[in-house]
Amino acid sequence: MSTLSLSPAFRTPVTPARARSTVRLTRRGRLVVFLTSLFLVLGVAFMLAGGAVGTDEAGQPAPTEIVQVAPGDTLWGIASEIATDGDVRSVMNEIERLNALESAGLSAGQKLRVPVATD
Repeated sequence: MSTLSLSPAFRTPVTPARARSTVRLTRRGRLVVFLTSLFLVLGVAFMLAGGAVGTDEAGQPAPTEIVQVAPGDTLWGIASEIATDGDVRSVMNEIERLNALESAGLSAGQKLRVPVATD
């Protein structure tokens, strides 16, 4: 009968386990950290957005006149009568902006505010 014995030279070295961090956050702690970070980011955003003020004085409104749409009139036709520089599209966009139009469709009898034609 034979016996087997292991000498210490053949054993694998044992490495010590890494020490875990002593700081552990609970669910409530993680929520507090998240909300604090969120409020900090929002506070910085509001402070940076406060510097985006245009002016303290009101501007001069563009001179306009009221035009009543006749049957068969189109926005292009009205804009082409007003556009002295030939840029009908920009005048159309201006009429749409002044009247808060969602489309270029017009109804007979509708009153439109249009920019004053300059010659």
